Amino acid sequence: MNKSKFLAALLFTMALGTQLIVSQTHNLTVDVKKPGSPIQSTMYGIFFEDINYGADGGLYAELIKNRSFDFPQSFMGWNIFGKVELKNDGPFANNPNYVRLSYPGHDHKQTGIENEGFFGVGVTKDADYRFSVWARLPQESPTGSIRIELVDANNNPFTSEQLIFDSKEWKKYKIIFRATKTEAKAKLRIFLTSKGSVELEHVSLFPVDTWKGRENGLRKDLAQALYDLHPGIFRFPGGCIVEGTDLESRYQWKNSVGAVENRKLNENRWHYTFPHRFYPDYFQSYGLGFYEFFQLSEDIGAEPLPIVSVGLACQFQNGCCEAHVAVGELHGYIQDALDLIEFANGDTSTKWGKVRSDMGHPQPFHLKFIGVGNEQWGPEYPERLEPFIKAIRAKYPEIKIIGSSGPDSEGDKFNYLWPEMKRLKVDLVDEHFYRPESWFLTGAGRYDNYDRKGPKVFAGEYACHPKNRKNNFESALCEAAFMTGFERNADVVQMCTYAPLFAHVEGWQWRPDLIWFDNLHSVRSVNYYVQQLYGMHVGTNVLKTLENKLPLTGQNGIYASSAIDKNKNEIYLKIANTANETKKANYTFNGLKKAVRTGTHIVLKSDNLDIENTLENPNAVLPVTNEITVSGNTFEVELAPKSFNLFVIRL
Repeated sequence: MNKSKFLAALLFTMALGTQLIVSQTHNLTVDVKKPGSPIQSTMYGIFFEDINYGADGGLYAELIKNRSFDFPQSFMGWNIFGKVELKNDGPFANNPNYVRLSYPGHDHKQTGIENEGFFGVGVTKDADYRFSVWARLPQESPTGSIRIELVDANNNPFTSEQLIFDSKEWKKYKIIFRATKTEAKAKLRIFLTSKGSVELEHVSLFPVDTWKGRENGLRKDLAQALYDLHPGIFRFPGGCIVEGTDLESRYQWKNSVGAVENRKLNENRWHYTFPHRFYPDYFQSYGLGFYEFFQLSEDIGAEPLPIVSVGLACQFQNGCCEAHVAVGELHGYIQDALDLIEFANGDTSTKWGKVRSDMGHPQPFHLKFIGVGNEQWGPEYPERLEPFIKAIRAKYPEIKIIGSSGPDSEGDKFNYLWPEMKRLKVDLVDEHFYRPESWFLTGAGRYDNYDRKGPKVFAGEYACHPKNRKNNFESALCEAAFMTGFERNADVVQMCTYAPLFAHVEGWQWRPDLIWFDNLHSVRSVNYYVQQLYGMHVGTNVLKTLENKLPLTGQNGIYASSAIDKNKNEIYLKIANTANETKKANYTFNGLKKAVRTGTHIVLKSDNLDIENTLENPNAVLPVTNEITVSGNTFEVELAPKSFNLFVIRL
């Protein structure tokens, strides 16, 4: 090649390179002068369901499985030795079983019981634990005592305490002891140490250091993770748990309040749903019940959103008629919904307001929302929902009612239910979508053309499901990109909650999940940090953000939205680059006076799309924060490949 041709080719290549670089720059205009739709404080929240050992064995800090011997197999979770008798006339009507420990007839024999906990009893060295038990001495026993031991995975006792009983009436005994070693898979062992018999009921072991220090408390690290999300809404108790596999196994909130010892056991529908993830010892003690859910909502600053049964058992697992309540026989279900509102908001002169007060919360919980039904579909759902709506509107017109669009994000069920929800004039419609990466990346404009005059949207269950069903970085990036559509359409979307929330690494039935844990540790997934970044930077109003008069919903791999917080006097720019190359974004702020402003750039990125945060490597992908300066009313930023970026500009 001669010199002139070489120079021509070089100049052409340089020009092409310049053109390519320019093509990678996005020029965005942010309208600060005219803030748009208000963003509800409930926009980003959390969804709780007792799946994956999320309650017993998880958030609920009780360490003892089957503490009242009332599982269908009475000694499930227990080893018994010596002379142990099961009795069923105990002091608690809903949990009548208890055990009598008696002298085995020889000083060199032993009588006692041993509990395996949930995948072991997890204890930490130098931490304090509260053992409690309801006990009495039989009439023929002048004295009675037990020895309480923690035994490690190698069957070696490492902590021991003595407890003496002094009453022939049922009485609660407590003792606090300190663990002398850390053990993830300990057992609690109880020996009878007297020749006189003793009777034991509701054997319990809690860490003293629970969330807020409550005796019937929550596991501190898991509750703290919820608080750190800064959620605006807290949906409970599910999910399919609400429906039950049959009506008998549905969640009945009235069984979950009152004295914890008398809360009626319920089977957990997730213990048998998946034969390949089968856990026959998975039950709901209801120790974490509706009172605790409302209390937790208050603790973390979220609006409570309880869901009640509409009289339809899980439609995935049942036919159309046999397992469902006839429309004319819904009175008890409707009354449960009305009583729930009274429990949350009623004054102490009301029946259920008094129950709440007697449990320790005289002031109301200020409930504003209620959901009726979960993933129901077909004409059987709206015909049952309608009498609920009429009854709630008549007695509590201020309560906002949430209906459902079924289990799918599109299709026949979805298309049938949305017009029905409009006809019934529900306040919000609960949409669910568990979909692959491509669905999230092509769906960021989903709500751009929704009816602005109809019910609002509650994206009540969603998560990106990669083929390997991992909480990997790619799934989190897809969710971050999709969520710009939530923010941009805040006049339609008023709530969203990722699901499921918790998963025990040894006891999960469903994945991916937001927070993973074992008996001693927890890890926040990459998806968690996406939810946290949105939850901590909600804003009060949308700021219209356009390129060539269009929102960025995936053009050239870029997704963008913006908000202003009038209270904090800050602007939040959220922008995801899902492409494989670096991009530039040039922001121009209309209505923003020229000045020098400070701020932060928070970025979540990884070169490995399949990487995930694990218990072994909890910090594999974390948000990185750097200080920035913005001069004037323009702002140019560089977006790393495969990254979610949040810019906070202080006004």
